[in-house]
Amino acid sequence: MSEPTCRPIAMGRTLELCLKPYLERTDAHASAARAVLALAEAAAAISGLVALGPLAGALGQATGGANADGDEQKQLDVQANDAVLAALTKTSTAYYASEEEDAILTLDPAGDLAVAVDPLDGSSNIDANVSIGTIFSILPAAPEGASASFFAPGRRQIAAGYVIYGPHTALVVSLGDGVELFVLDPADRSFKQARSGLAIPATTREYAINASNYRHWTAPVRLFIDDCIAGADGPRGRDFNMRWVASLVAETHRIFSRGGVFLYPGDRRPGYESGRLRLLYEAAPIAFLAEQAGGAASDGLQPILDKVPTTLHERTPLIFGSSEKVARLVSYHTDPAFERSQSPLFDQRGLFRA
Repeated sequence: MSEPTCRPIAMGRTLELCLKPYLERTDAHASAARAVLALAEAAAAISGLVALGPLAGALGQATGGANADGDEQKQLDVQANDAVLAALTKTSTAYYASEEEDAILTLDPAGDLAVAVDPLDGSSNIDANVSIGTIFSILPAAPEGASASFFAPGRRQIAAGYVIYGPHTALVVSLGDGVELFVLDPADRSFKQARSGLAIPATTREYAINASNYRHWTAPVRLFIDDCIAGADGPRGRDFNMRWVASLVAETHRIFSRGGVFLYPGDRRPGYESGRLRLLYEAAPIAFLAEQAGGAASDGLQPILDKVPTTLHERTPLIFGSSEKVARLVSYHTDPAFERSQSPLFDQRGLFRA
């Protein structure tokens, strides 16, 4: 167990001061803390661009190119990746993996970290002025090289976090001893502590999923959503609210704020069999944060942090949030008692009513 970052909380303490116990160490946690500071520096610069909106140029305009996984690149995608890469070159990062790069980059062969980043999550929302963000995962660099560093279980992460660029810019981060929240102070452009020991509420009446894909879902996902939609008259015996922002960081931040469960399942469409979120630099860091905050994360069959990527941009289904809801969703996938021959909306079942 690593040392606590910044407890008891003192509102307004800078990120650097809160990370001081790590910075004074002589192991990879010290390097990870310095990498977090560098990523925060890049995030402050990205936040400035996001805040300018169209005044900074056509940030949401396509570049005409695509990232390594075939997704259309926006101007801000490229600028965010450049900012993150420039910041990490000043740290002991040996290897850098990014959604915007075709392959793993070697930054400092003598470094002791491997850092995976989604520089700009939710870029389809840029022009709509909806919250977007940056997600990062920090692992120890393996002696065997770059591939061994990243193609490992998510539980090997030393640190993980995300930055959300919304009405205010917030950094949510964990170095393995709980989850801390920092907010970018516009007066001096530094991140300052706002909350310590974030915990995902244990119970909730909210779920997040793109319901337009209902017809493509597998039976377990349909059954869970059917039961939620049935509300107080259905087997769950209570009413639920659905949310969907189409920005992973925005969904995550809401769940950290008031609980809930997020679903991006695989479905029957070609190319969506394993969902669309990337295991290495989206699902794994979010899962790390969720577990550190008392929640859970699964692909429906196994914990996300137990999965081992085999390719750089490998995709995975992702379910995360309040632990009770994630456990229930896993039961819908694995427990024969949840099977039914048909999936009519609002069908009544008495099993596991709660």
